[in-house]
Amino acid sequence: MEMRGMMGGFYKISEWIMRLSVTNVLWVLTSLPVWFFLVFGVLRASTTDELVAMLIPMAVLMPFTWFPSTSAMFSVARKWVMGDTDVPLLKTFFRSYKQNYVQAMLGGLLYSALFAILIVDYQVYLKKFENLGVLSILFLALMVLLFISLFQFFSLLSHFHMKTFQLLKNAVVLTIGKPLRSLSTAIGSGVIVFISFRWTFLIPFFMGALIAVFAFYNFYLTIQKMQAAANKEEDPLPIEESPTRDEDKPKV
Repeated sequence: MEMRGMMGGFYKISEWIMRLSVTNVLWVLTSLPVWFFLVFGVLRASTTDELVAMLIPMAVLMPFTWFPSTSAMFSVARKWVMGDTDVPLLKTFFRSYKQNYVQAMLGGLLYSALFAILIVDYQVYLKKFENLGVLSILFLALMVLLFISLFQFFSLLSHFHMKTFQLLKNAVVLTIGKPLRSLSTAIGSGVIVFISFRWTFLIPFFMGALIAVFAFYNFYLTIQKMQAAANKEEDPLPIEESPTRDEDKPKV
């Protein structure tokens, strides 16, 4: 029997707290090496050399742990956004982790390499030239663009069957083609991170899952509008069409 009124509301809230916390804990546990270097290394580094010493192993580990676990978390968030709120959390998370591991890892390697190139180039030009001017703004803009495209990458990976190169290309296309939507995703996620670091107990239990739900929701709205435009024979955003992960759609 379905509970109504105030008790029904409390029950639904408790269900969502459980869903978010379980998924977030799974995300943290499956990317634990990265969190170890972040918490005990990067955040406690007092000099530049110490920071670099912690960042390098963390960056090396991210494609093999953090990217696959984040991909699995987005797959769970996708189910919720699309209406399947009673999905089995452990089964869905680890099945997605296994199925998308290779693509998430390859995407992580490419993203890590691109970030490394941009950061190294920025540091080199910073030492060679006193005033970088437009060049410094360009490097920073590219890094921001690359960072924001991560949200699209994980959303695309969880929603479509695409080759890795298609995922990366379409992530950038969506980020540039829908700047307001991409910016709102970045700002909203930034607010979640800010609040989570203000009340640190939110980090291991809610931060990542909330960001995944918010980011995929924005992505899904974009995709729906693109499909509606295509049906009306308007000019949709030119991302490569690919089949969705139909086996993950909620049963009607």
